[in-house]
Amino acid sequence: METLLITYRVRADRLDEHLTLLDAVHRDLTRLRPPGFRYLTLRLDDGLSFVDVVMGPDLPGPLPSLESFGHFRAELDERCEQRSTAEFTVRGSYGMGE
Repeated sequence: METLLITYRVRADRLDEHLTLLDAVHRDLTRLRPPGFRYLTLRLDDGLSFVDVVMGPDLPGPLPSLESFGHFRAELDERCEQRSTAEFTVRGSYGMGE
């Protein structure tokens, strides 16, 4: 299973737009329920920083086929002050969907 950790900080003046676009992606994934695909978004306590954890057999999985994800990605660089992506290996997990 491939895994990605994506961290980013959204510009305050673009936060409402970002949340609307992000919610649409999560609604589409909930509706489609792609097998073996996991997508978790955490909003940190500063309100502007986010962590996405993406897991699946063949990333990016179903994301490119979602119209909502296309809208989400369209101006992501302009909405964010900073972004980074890293691959990782799960060393241990309890109750996280295994």
